[in-house]
Amino acid sequence: MKINKILIAQPGVASANPHYANLIKKYNVQIDFRPFFSMIPLSLREFRAQKINIPDYTAIVFTSKGTIDAFFQLCAEQRIKIPDSQKYFCTSESLSYYLQKHIIYRKRKIFFGDGTFASVVRLAKADKHKDEKILIASPDRIYPEWIQMFQEANLKFASAVVAKFIDNNIKDLKLSDYQLIAFYNALDVTSLKNNFPQYKQQNTKFIAFGAGIRRAMQEAGLDYAIGGPTKEFPSLANALEQLILNPEFKQTIMPEEPASKKAAEKPATKKVAAKPAAKKVAAKPAAKKVAAKPTTKKVAAKPATKKVTAKPAAKKVAAKPATKKVAAKPATKKVTAKPATKKVTAKKAGKK
Repeated sequence: MKINKILIAQPGVASANPHYANLIKKYNVQIDFRPFFSMIPLSLREFRAQKINIPDYTAIVFTSKGTIDAFFQLCAEQRIKIPDSQKYFCTSESLSYYLQKHIIYRKRKIFFGDGTFASVVRLAKADKHKDEKILIASPDRIYPEWIQMFQEANLKFASAVVAKFIDNNIKDLKLSDYQLIAFYNALDVTSLKNNFPQYKQQNTKFIAFGAGIRRAMQEAGLDYAIGGPTKEFPSLANALEQLILNPEFKQTIMPEEPASKKAAEKPATKKVAAKPAAKKVAAKPAAKKVAAKPTTKKVAAKPATKKVTAKPAAKKVAAKPATKKVAAKPATKKVTAKPATKKVTAKKAGKK
């Protein structure tokens, strides 16, 4: 089967992208762009129902151009002036440049990751951002793992839905005319099923770029020829060229699924810094045995001190009764007793 017509489920024009323009010129193929869904801002009433006060937050997280547009539209409707000190975290560099549509780039503090939400969490965990109050500007289908990542990082944050998705009407498309269809979002599959409930894949090749879209295709019973991104296929243009050259190509190196990564990473993190382990290493009972208080009492026991300088011993050395015996008053009376004088003179008078 030769590939002549390619459909990319995104807005755009092939001639505006040099990579796709080169494929058209080099291989004489037709590349059409058609978004399968749209993102529209919430109404002001819908947003206020969440009870989120935007000025309370010092940093905003963006994951798509649609959420950027919706966020600033809501700010304008509420007449909220964003301060110059506001920080912005974007999942990719290209997304950070899109902020120039709404702000003066050089006057803001903008940080971007490597295309994944985990990279945004790593940026937000830096010491210089640890005191920021972060608001995740999300669509109405926020991934629960995003919330979990922020919770595990102990960051001050909240999430606010600023936009919602709607399926586009693509019933005019004749999907069987395309030998190759490229999807970027799980909502592409949802829109496909809603617009074509009886759709059968048959010989159509699919490219699924992103973990979410790969899972959605598997759940919908659709097969994809190439799943990306990988080192072999870092971009959609690389994957398209591979299938144009070899429609029967079989991918051998598959991208790692974030779900399996988390299943392997979370237990490892807990084991390394597990609280029970820390208690065993520096257990309180061990510390008591080394410097036990009872041992100290035995060495300098108070009863021993009392025996050395016992008060009863001092009383025996200088006892008051001994002093009374040496100078006893009765002994003095006997030496100079008056009755003895009277007896001597009495006898002499009788003799005369």
